[in-house]
Amino acid sequence: MSHKRIVIAGTRSGVGKTSIATGLMAALAARGLKVQGFKVGPDYIDPGYHTLATGRPSRNLDTFLMSPANVLEAFSRAAAGAEIAIIEGVMGLYDGHRSNGSGSTAAVARLLAAPVLLVVDATSLGQSAAAEILGYRDFDPGVHLVGVILNRVSSESHLQLLCRAIEEYTGIRVVGWLKKGALPALPSRHLGLIPAGEQKGLKGVLQELAAAVAAGINLEEVVSLAAKAGPAPVGASRSFAAAALQAGGPVPVAVARDEAFTFYYQDALDYLTALGAELIPFSPLHDTALPGEAAGVIIGGGFPEIFLDHLAGNQPMLTDLRRRVAEGMPVYAECGGLMYLTRGITDLEGRTWKLAGIVPADCRMQAKLAGLGYREAVLYQDNLLGKKGDPVRGHEFHYSLLTGMAADFPPAYTWYARGNLYYEGYATRGLLASYLHLHFLGNQQAAANFLAACRRFFKTYRRRNASCNY
Repeated sequence: MSHKRIVIAGTRSGVGKTSIATGLMAALAARGLKVQGFKVGPDYIDPGYHTLATGRPSRNLDTFLMSPANVLEAFSRAAAGAEIAIIEGVMGLYDGHRSNGSGSTAAVARLLAAPVLLVVDATSLGQSAAAEILGYRDFDPGVHLVGVILNRVSSESHLQLLCRAIEEYTGIRVVGWLKKGALPALPSRHLGLIPAGEQKGLKGVLQELAAAVAAGINLEEVVSLAAKAGPAPVGASRSFAAAALQAGGPVPVAVARDEAFTFYYQDALDYLTALGAELIPFSPLHDTALPGEAAGVIIGGGFPEIFLDHLAGNQPMLTDLRRRVAEGMPVYAECGGLMYLTRGITDLEGRTWKLAGIVPADCRMQAKLAGLGYREAVLYQDNLLGKKGDPVRGHEFHYSLLTGMAADFPPAYTWYARGNLYYEGYATRGLLASYLHLHFLGNQQAAANFLAACRRFFKTYRRRNASCNY
């Protein structure tokens, strides 16, 4: 692996790394470089900003959801043809799953042999900044910290104090700084930033970000540091090539993609395509029916709670979805997709909006977090994704709960957390809906099993239609 690459990490969440990483991508792209963006961890929203900034789909690199070989493969595939890869970290540099650091920015930096730029919030810091950076530099010898970006610096004299201390005591260069208030604010709500697809005028904001970053950060030095990345370990998997060899005939699968449903991993969609899926986008908000040729449906996560009036008002789509499910068409839904399939969603103001009624449960929004974290789950019973007891890895992040389930409500998964057994989701023969988000590149057999179910339905549906023509 010889791609120019650099990680933009933070000392913790909230230091400005998303704005700075996205601004770097936009600034370098504006100078004519082909920039590939990546996001460490499971976040869906930040990659949307990267994609808009670079013109190339951003990818997630997650050492919990994916094997190291899968991460290397995902990186190599996406970075091919790019002149530089900018990898935005998650939380603090060493924060990950439990105490072993799985899923952390540091884990990905080590795996990719990528140098790290550390974003530090300089608010109220003096020489203590040097002590903090020294700790990050020395905590893991396998992480190559090559520079610091100071954010929220109060003045030129504050900057000089910080630079003298950092460079004298750590030997690490300050490659850029941004004055307090220099970065335009990115709009956010309960799950973080508002997805790029929901916002008009975002290109103007990205141009402001690019200008601020270009004014405060030495872009040439960033590119030079990225070029010094060491050789990454060999061992990337060949999942996509193997998928193409085992793929059956093409099978059309409808994928919900609009303002309400935006949470998809690009590599997961690419992997389904490699397995033979012909992915057809549709809109639960704006379309009146599913694509007629669809032999399966995927409804990903997003923010259905923001669009309840339009989703509930689109009765033709809900009616067609119920009809297709009754015919036996396979449906896989995650989080926002699960919410859409319930009898209805009650919002924070107590209003209930009737929806698909395919999952026999009600959904209720709440102000406090209902579920967050990585999960090692097993299938509760045979279902669309595999056999009872098959393991999957995923994550959840939601502010809603299911209520009103019958005693025989069939869950999709079980998992243990903090010594307790949890039941999650809903699964029948042709339907699986859950709060759990999966990455199909890290759950390849589950992806293959879902497509096999779609392919069986496709053949049955075509035979049925052919017999009706005589």
